[in-house]
Amino acid sequence: MGVPAFFRWLSRKYASIIVHCVEEKSKECNGVRIPVDTSKPNPNEVEFDNLYLDMNGIIHPCTHPEDKPAPKNEDEMMVAIFEYIDRLFNIVRPRRVLYMAIDGVAPRAKMNQQRSRRFRASKEGVELQEEKKKVREEIYQRGGYLPPDEIKERFDSNCITPGTEFMDNLAKCLRYYIAERLSNDPGWRNLTVVLSDASVPGEGEHKIMDFIRRQRAQPNHDPNTHHCLCGADADLIMLGLATHEPNFTIIREEFKPNKPRPCALCGQMGHEIKDCQGLAREKQGEHDQFADSVPVSEQEFIFIRLSVLREYLERELTMASLPFPFNFERSVDDWVFMCFFVGNDFLPHLPSLEIREGAIDRLVAIYKDVVHKTGGYLTENGFVHLERVEMIMQAVGVAEDNIFKKRKEDDVSIVLFLQAEQRPAFLPTGQFAPQALGGRAIPQPIQNARHTAFDMRMQGMDQRPSDGPGTRGEKRKAEDSDSEPEPEDNVRLWEDGWKQRYYKTKFDVDASDETFRRKVVKSYVEGLCWVLRYYYQGCASWKWYFPFHYAPFASDFKDIKGMFMEFETGTKPFKPLEQLMGVFPAASGNFLPTTWRALMTNPDSSIIDFYPEDFAIDLNGKKYAWQGVALLPFVDERRLRAALEEVYPDLTPEERKRNSLGSDMLFVGKSHPLCDFVRELYLTKPSEVSPTMPPELCHGIQGALNLDEEPILPDKIKFKDPQYEEGFVFKAVILPGAKIPSKVLKPSDWEKSNRGPWKPQLGFNPNRQQVHLDQSAFRALRDRPRDGLYSNAPPPGNYHGGPYRPSHGGPSHGPINAHVPHFPSKFLSSHLKELNTQVLTAQEGCAQTGTWIPIGLFLCILFFCVLS
Repeated sequence: MGVPAFFRWLSRKYASIIVHCVEEKSKECNGVRIPVDTSKPNPNEVEFDNLYLDMNGIIHPCTHPEDKPAPKNEDEMMVAIFEYIDRLFNIVRPRRVLYMAIDGVAPRAKMNQQRSRRFRASKEGVELQEEKKKVREEIYQRGGYLPPDEIKERFDSNCITPGTEFMDNLAKCLRYYIAERLSNDPGWRNLTVVLSDASVPGEGEHKIMDFIRRQRAQPNHDPNTHHCLCGADADLIMLGLATHEPNFTIIREEFKPNKPRPCALCGQMGHEIKDCQGLAREKQGEHDQFADSVPVSEQEFIFIRLSVLREYLERELTMASLPFPFNFERSVDDWVFMCFFVGNDFLPHLPSLEIREGAIDRLVAIYKDVVHKTGGYLTENGFVHLERVEMIMQAVGVAEDNIFKKRKEDDVSIVLFLQAEQRPAFLPTGQFAPQALGGRAIPQPIQNARHTAFDMRMQGMDQRPSDGPGTRGEKRKAEDSDSEPEPEDNVRLWEDGWKQRYYKTKFDVDASDETFRRKVVKSYVEGLCWVLRYYYQGCASWKWYFPFHYAPFASDFKDIKGMFMEFETGTKPFKPLEQLMGVFPAASGNFLPTTWRALMTNPDSSIIDFYPEDFAIDLNGKKYAWQGVALLPFVDERRLRAALEEVYPDLTPEERKRNSLGSDMLFVGKSHPLCDFVRELYLTKPSEVSPTMPPELCHGIQGALNLDEEPILPDKIKFKDPQYEEGFVFKAVILPGAKIPSKVLKPSDWEKSNRGPWKPQLGFNPNRQQVHLDQSAFRALRDRPRDGLYSNAPPPGNYHGGPYRPSHGGPSHGPINAHVPHFPSKFLSSHLKELNTQVLTAQEGCAQTGTWIPIGLFLCILFFCVLS
């Protein structure tokens, strides 16, 4: 979902939904690495049935990582992807289904966002090269040092789009990877693996949702299946709730903001390219053994328990004295729908609703107040009751003026606060240095006060401007300012007349043009209906999209009941190469056939206006360019197809194959109950009717099977989800026979205070025994410094997704040197360093096995070992 702050807000408000993953590490014996046996019980003390991988969230960080050196070639990229999947498999250990979904051709509504992202990436790449060249020249002029500029081909992440050679190679590699794991890994032995590669239309997460909703509508579906979905997008949380499956968990990387990155010029840490001074690289390590490496910390994973989120929502959404029966499942669907107003991948968010300003809480409060008057819920099975939505929007519209004024007041307050917090230009040091109130420092007698005062005066004079006489009292020039100027805001939503200025500035029409405003609102209403249908029933129209860059105001939603009737039926997705033409800038044309590429660059091309070399980015009240709106022209599908008709005959057989739509592939191992059935199909080769998969052989899964033209082994076959009649409605309900998980939340979980020691929960067992400190260890830590590894301050708000990440054993982990007095002997010191690694390994092992170590006894043993 297009709400970068959504997960951060959710994890702060509902902290107990987060559980830290317990990961069993492979061991090494006599130089041979022993892999983890994933057929053993899950160390997180929960058994998952199905694991779904939204593969694009894996492909991107493995091919162009931000916090470590990038792979040198495509082979290393593939290996990195395999290792990432192995690590996820080790943590989750599914027992029935592994579903890998790569983004295929997206609906037109999503293609507009993809187009914006890819044009931005190309523009930012050019700007970065220009900035590097400029800064490099400035540093050379100052006599600075920089390593030689390596001339190497930059990896264009735009190739991670359906229809490119890279995606075709990835699909082939994944097929061999799956076949190898099914043959040799005991944890995969009885697994059913489905690969939906980039040739299959649809976004990865929505292909997964299609699979789930179509299977749960079958009579053989197990309503107590435990699902685990891997992905970092916030919309996965909404999609998981929309399934109404009681056991649904999301696994994702733990969010750690402000991770250090090396300078793009000198490769050193601690500064950005604009601050690079061209200083010589400092020695790294005793023998400079880290000279060419970037410090990397392995990313940790967390679980998001949607069953616990449902507990929170049940308490928050339950309403008494309703004129109709309260239905929690329907209220969850309404909550998901209201979240669309603060942002999604298909519609711009309403100007008055910002997630950081508590927009969802505001909407819930309005919803609970207005629902008594609506006569029912806002949504039902993915369909919207517009007359009820209008009541919500009008309630928001009444508050819009105050929202905009409050936003401006908050911005001014923040600026004033930051100015007040700024440190003075000069602070005395030494005996005159300021001391914190209540500090334990003992006052020292003043020595050489006159000399110290003279030094202070001289240093203070150095802080003054050096522009010469007559500069006192003059304003600083704009180019001398330390901070970048704030972008000019011509709309000024906090002043009267904001609606007129908004429509004039953003749409170039007068607010009095009622016809145009109704047109914008109608398109947005259609969008709300399309997005909800997409989440609950599948893609209602492959060709619909919102044709504006900006959203209307909530107060504009008047008389909307008759604005939407139904979507056009029978629409088809683009073909892969057609989508490339719709989302790629000309700079990425090398991924397209030669004659197709010419349509992007030839001045005489009939669609040359689709590929501007430069374009404006409207910050739209934001501070950073990536938050702004890219003002790109929308692609006219009719004109695009007409232009492509002339170049279609130029495609090679290989390009024609990449441009065709494929199907899901199903894999099973030799010991799988379905294997013999698949082998029999290859022997008989049925051609007329696609045989139906026997559900009793595959954990109740159903679907149609077709032979693959190029099977690796006769255990790979084409798979198609169960098909339903047009107009069939998937019910958004808890299925009969489903067992609701036991309640997890305690009364203390509802308190927002940070009282008491904070510690993350590891795994799904809240009673997991962890490493403890005994009294002797506490005495050793009593006089420690207040900052550092053993700081007793918990992360703010219990869990903020911040950089704080204790080890598996909680706060008691860490190097033994941290709480052992300093030894003057180099012999003892060197032995302690050697023992330090062993201690950490032992403590980590104890944390995973649930045992605890009396630290005082441990220290005594180590001390005697060192002395001996």
